[in-house]
Amino acid sequence: MSGSCSSHTHKHTHTRSHSLTATHTHTLTHTLLTAGLVSRLVSRAASRLAGCVNGAQMEDFLSSCRRAVQANADDRPGFHVVLGNEACDVDSMVSALAYAYFLSKTVGGDMLALPLLNIRQSELVLRSDNVFLLRQSGVSTDLLLFRDQLDLRALQRAGRLRLTLVDHNVLPSADSDLEGAVVEVIDHHFLEREPSSSCPVTVETVGSCATLVTERIVQKAPEILDQQLAQLLYATILLDCVNMAPAAGKVTPKDSQCAAQLEQRFPGLPPRGALFQSLQNAKFDVSGLSTEQMLLKDMKSVSGELKLAVSVIYITLEEFLQRSELEAELSSFCQRLGLDLLIAMTISFSDSKEPFRQLAVYSHSALYRQEVSQHLEQACNPALNLCPISSPHPHITAYHQGNTLASRKKLLPIVKDFLRERSGDCCRGNQEEAGLEEDSQVPPTPMNSLVEGCPLDAGPPSISALALEEKISKMADREEEGGGAH
Repeated sequence: MSGSCSSHTHKHTHTRSHSLTATHTHTLTHTLLTAGLVSRLVSRAASRLAGCVNGAQMEDFLSSCRRAVQANADDRPGFHVVLGNEACDVDSMVSALAYAYFLSKTVGGDMLALPLLNIRQSELVLRSDNVFLLRQSGVSTDLLLFRDQLDLRALQRAGRLRLTLVDHNVLPSADSDLEGAVVEVIDHHFLEREPSSSCPVTVETVGSCATLVTERIVQKAPEILDQQLAQLLYATILLDCVNMAPAAGKVTPKDSQCAAQLEQRFPGLPPRGALFQSLQNAKFDVSGLSTEQMLLKDMKSVSGELKLAVSVIYITLEEFLQRSELEAELSSFCQRLGLDLLIAMTISFSDSKEPFRQLAVYSHSALYRQEVSQHLEQACNPALNLCPISSPHPHITAYHQGNTLASRKKLLPIVKDFLRERSGDCCRGNQEEAGLEEDSQVPPTPMNSLVEGCPLDAGPPSISALALEEKISKMADREEEGGGAH
């Protein structure tokens, strides 16, 4: 092991004296739910709103879509599917719902416009902010349609499919055979799509795709907007644009204009700050998740001679290690996904509100566990500054991570180096040259750069979620400018 432990002895001693107590657990709970009172207030306000909003139009629309998919008669013309990206974050979900509803009200013809969430139905629970917003807006999750409920390829082969892409402008390689069905694109990411006269493309680098959908509805069919639809769009714009804070670097004039239009037309919308805070709290709430769901919520895996996954978990390591039947669950999880090794990186806050990271390395193979642990301990680019802490489980090695700047994005290259060295290929080539593949069983839940951009790198300036999110966005932007992947 490197000499990093000695340089962090005082901090580590202090940390360990608190980390195994209920005090640290309370700190995390306090940090994530700092705005608990505000959340309860906005929840009550949203509940009142849901009670007074006439959501029958959206409910009827979604119900008719489900009935049509269940019937899926061969003699009907087919479906115009509005499809978000594979991450299925709030923006992708709401943009698909709202634009499909818009098409159903404005486009003639026999094809039924319907929104399709680009995940399996079982994965929705991992998107806690999506579920929260739907519930607070009075939209039943039972009415949604998911990717595993509609065979797009069968529809395309029968000539009964049209696709509109929202919140992405190119299909992933796994869906490239559906390209011929794409008839429109609305997106706010960098344009990767080749121009085509048969496929209108609207791509603007605004903060949220929901902004472009809102603009289209306001311009073409403002009469279809009710308070329920307005709340869905408004909440999405707020979340993507970090509560419209200019310092976060996400919001554009068009985002601000659309949010202001919704506020002006629907003064009963929840206050910006309260709505944003409640969505942020929901995003990081893992209280209702099983161990498997917690691991899948934000997981990336790398394959070489061995297959290894890194999951980011939003509770303390002590809480995680105390979960009932943990080793049996980890064993089952790794067996099901074919994993040889699993690394869990936890993120929480210390009593002084500084970021706090811990690592757990799991494998039934003592050799694999020892090899990767030694590699992580000796890593120098960057140094993780790992200090061992006690683990109640024989197949789990646990660490306090002294370098809080080292996010999962920094950890993955270290893991890839380990796999290269183990296979005898010590070159620094790209993944393909080194025989490595990065994949994911499910697209990771978008975390607004919490993990990838390491918002905790310099510590939150205050307990305020807005202040923290502004800091996060600035750091993510600096990393992107430096050539890092988003």
